[in-house]
Amino acid sequence: MSQFISVFDMLKIGVGPSSSHTLGPWRAAQQWVQKLKETNEFLLIEEVKVDLYGSLSLTGKGHATDLAVLLGLSGADPEYIPIETIDVIINDIQTKELLFFNNESNISFVNGSIKFNKEFLPFHANGMTFRGYANGVEISTETYYSIGGGFIVQEDDNLAEDIEINKQNFPFPINRATELEIYCEKEGLNISDIVYQNELVINSAEEIDKELHRIWNTMLECMYIGCHTQGVLPGGLNVKRRAFETHQKLIKDAEYTNQQEWITAIRSTEVKFREILKWVSCLALSVNEVNAALGRIVTAPTNGSAGVIPAVIMYYLVIENHDATFEHIKKFLLVAGEIGSIFKKNATISAAMGGCQAEIGVSSAMAAAALTELLGGTPSQCLVAAEIAMEHHLGLTCDPIGGLVQIPCIERNAMGAIKAINAAELALETNPKESKVPLDKVIDTMWETAKDMNRNYKETSEGGLAVTVRLADC
Repeated sequence: MSQFISVFDMLKIGVGPSSSHTLGPWRAAQQWVQKLKETNEFLLIEEVKVDLYGSLSLTGKGHATDLAVLLGLSGADPEYIPIETIDVIINDIQTKELLFFNNESNISFVNGSIKFNKEFLPFHANGMTFRGYANGVEISTETYYSIGGGFIVQEDDNLAEDIEINKQNFPFPINRATELEIYCEKEGLNISDIVYQNELVINSAEEIDKELHRIWNTMLECMYIGCHTQGVLPGGLNVKRRAFETHQKLIKDAEYTNQQEWITAIRSTEVKFREILKWVSCLALSVNEVNAALGRIVTAPTNGSAGVIPAVIMYYLVIENHDATFEHIKKFLLVAGEIGSIFKKNATISAAMGGCQAEIGVSSAMAAAALTELLGGTPSQCLVAAEIAMEHHLGLTCDPIGGLVQIPCIERNAMGAIKAINAAELALETNPKESKVPLDKVIDTMWETAKDMNRNYKETSEGGLAVTVRLADC
């Protein structure tokens, strides 16, 4: 039986550069600390060691996996930690070889306590084991898996504890796209309406609006910061930030003092086709440059694909509908979240399991469906848009140079955003009854492609661009 996946599961606020390699391990460390508290072992722990396996090991340095583990063990929360304090916390641990465990007490954490193991654990490509010691004896051992989008599981997790998707628990239980389409046709509702009714089972209307506002504000702030920050990204590739200069050329002499005035300023700029392409690309690049610099972003559905959805929302706000309100953004996020959840239930959103088709492909599909609804498309056309977007990302590999979420990851967000807009326009001119490939079929195809894909192209940096263009070449 499938479990309910909320829009707030698919769109989570966190810190870059990776949802599976940064946010997931961070959350796993927090969860282990919580388990130690529940078993009354926390106060006994005098030393901690961590083993990273598979993809977490192979690209962990470039994805700041080790730093994320330290921050999680320190009790910091990725949603709220002041970004400027990250380096301070990390430097303090590495210099003193002491960990302020859960922000409560100092314990030993010598350099080398995080071990990178190239072997893969059988359950999932992203495995990690936390070990706690008292008087030199190991008293706690827990293994977690980061399965993409910041989601973490243990091998023996009982999913029955989650809320099952059925008529008793939700008015519109959704596992497959065909079910969503049937509900929309039967009830005469848009996708966002159906999703909203399900969300109301979990949260009040006020809570839903509050959290969606927070998600959008984080996205907007991220774009704003990215467009107004210049320099070189960390990690050794010496990748120059590009959004800053592109933004300067596009915004020209427009004046503004805050993010809302910035939106108005963008609306006053030229809207020729080339400028639109540049704006969408600039906005997508801006988010993923912030992500690459360990900034705060929203997983959509992952950190590596975080730029697609914000860029497409801004496209709608500044190009398509200057009178758009929060209600339009709300509908967009609800639709996007549901499409992402269907991919997660039936395939994967983890690049370590499915390559970049599982990240950029899914994000592009999410954005395409959501934009189609805002442009007046039917629910069936929204699903066609998602199918088109994913169909043309099938087989996309994940091969980050140096294990960093920079090349080709940042540019891929710009391409995914443009493809989402194109897919929406194609879908609006399509009669869904004449469509040959339903969304569920392309999701199944994506999963089969993922399983067939060589492991070297699944976020290991052992194939593709990561091999032909090495860190030393840059």
